Amino acid sequence: MKYSMFIGRWQPWHAGHRWLIDQRLKENKNVLICIRETEINENNPFSTKEIKTNIEEELKDLVESKRVKVIIIPDIESVNYGRGVGYEIIEHYPPENIKEISATKIRNEMKKN
Repeated sequence: MKYSMFIGRWQPWHAGHRWLIDQRLKENKNVLICIRETEINENNPFSTKEIKTNIEEELKDLVESKRVKVIIIPDIESVNYGRGVGYEIIEHYPPENIKEISATKIRNEMKKN
């Protein structure tokens, strides 16, 4: 089974992230969400395990059906590939309403609740 891979911090998982993976799911592709293991700090207030649990809960049906897989990976400094690697590199361009989503605002709202 092949997957379309997305790498990120997902701090926190939000509607913009969902829009992104939905682009591949709509094409009937499976999705692999890779959570970069980062230190907890101001920009990364949640542990990778918390993020993984949150994403798996949000996408429960997709995870159970194996359309989506969520894993934790070591933090990365680059993504590298050689010629003729057998897969595509795809950039997705979100609409304005998705671009405007602010993870900082979302984190602040979560603190209030």
